[in-house]
Amino acid sequence: MLAEIRGLNEECGIFGIWGHTNAAQLTYYGLHALQHRGQEGAGIVSTDGEALRALKGEGMVSEVFTPEKLEKITGMAAIGHVRYATAGGSGIENVQPLLFNSTTGSLAISHNGNLVNATQLKGHLERQGSIFQTTSDTEVLAHLIKRSGYESFEEKAKNALSLLKGAFACLVLTEEAMFVALDPNGLRPLSVGKMGDAWVVASETCAFDIVGAEFVHSVEPGEFLVINNDGMRKERFAYPAERSICTMEYVYFSRPDSDIDGINIHSARKRLGKQLAKEVHIEADVVTGVPDSSISAAIGFSEQSGIPYELGLIKNRYVGRTFIQPSQEMRERGVKMKLSPVRQVVKGKRVVMVDDSIVRGTTSRRIVALLKEAGATEVHVVISSPPIKNPCFYGIDISTSGELIASNNTVEEMREIIGADSLTFLSVDGMVQNIGRTDPGSKCGHCLACFTGEYPTNIYPDTVLPHEKEKVK
Repeated sequence: MLAEIRGLNEECGIFGIWGHTNAAQLTYYGLHALQHRGQEGAGIVSTDGEALRALKGEGMVSEVFTPEKLEKITGMAAIGHVRYATAGGSGIENVQPLLFNSTTGSLAISHNGNLVNATQLKGHLERQGSIFQTTSDTEVLAHLIKRSGYESFEEKAKNALSLLKGAFACLVLTEEAMFVALDPNGLRPLSVGKMGDAWVVASETCAFDIVGAEFVHSVEPGEFLVINNDGMRKERFAYPAERSICTMEYVYFSRPDSDIDGINIHSARKRLGKQLAKEVHIEADVVTGVPDSSISAAIGFSEQSGIPYELGLIKNRYVGRTFIQPSQEMRERGVKMKLSPVRQVVKGKRVVMVDDSIVRGTTSRRIVALLKEAGATEVHVVISSPPIKNPCFYGIDISTSGELIASNNTVEEMREIIGADSLTFLSVDGMVQNIGRTDPGSKCGHCLACFTGEYPTNIYPDTVLPHEKEKVK
């Protein structure tokens, strides 16, 4: 599972609604559905058409919000955010939505992704007199909007968005409207739904199911939506570039019950597992998946290979993801707290352990050891994605290849490190073809940078650590 180190995670999820009397409460439920995308902080900003009111804090959604607190931010529109501390670090000041008040009107911003030119823009703004209150790259957008020379807020926002580079799915809320934008490459998922007369926007469609909204369409790259009391209007702030949605959304990040661009995540992961079984032949007695993100792939592997699927690992639902532990020792202890082998299932068996990825190898090594301690005679590890060899600058917080076991070791060396009897990764072509996207081009609309080192956008020099620059294409 990707949750092997603290710094590797999808940074956040966003949710917004316009035109409902219980907007804040529905945003609370929407954020619950997106909790897997961020567990370090959550926030909601609502409006009644006259003012913006914020409620946010560090921790899980259920810890930050209570019915009594939600009653204080009533209104007919709201945006929300769940986050991990990636760009900008932790701290309550960085918990979104970020709210800005001025004599010319207030605005709040929720942002999923990471800007690769944030440092350059921030330096430029500071030279012009801007004073930043947070270390989040999201604040850059607010300053750009306020400093834009255009008269209308809509034109100010479009102009500001056109200056951003990298991955960004944004919600901007004012007293008059909610604005929606997706970067020209469409690196992050973002969808629009309808709930009666209300419009709903979310990182994943699973949030629509929770609040009772119906999916309408995916936000297109470079698209700018204006949602207000008159309805929804589509504009553009940029021409779409080559579609490059993060492939790990399909492999790991998104919930199995979500759809991205019409592709169900569970079904895509099953196809990845089936393709993996086609690419490797293993003599084994049982297939098991590492909960939760690898279960679908394990089912697919079992169906294709004919090896029975069994629940060989049980997840403790009351333990958070292992990368939220503050030290390596605690992370390793956290793995044992989080997962337990089912001894009667694996004892005396040759086990195929299906996982979605290997990052540092810490968790994989520990799970292999758990299975062997429980009596498994062999443990064959199969991964439903290619080796992750390169840093990501778009919202997954791995900025150096030194963190990545596949960047510094061969597959055989990795096998020895994790203690498996065999180790197999899915091919890049097998992954892309079986996710099922139909975008034209060999990449089929995927960002494959963490696997191939080919980045869909320009990567600015100070975004990359000095010793990594020769690796960035």
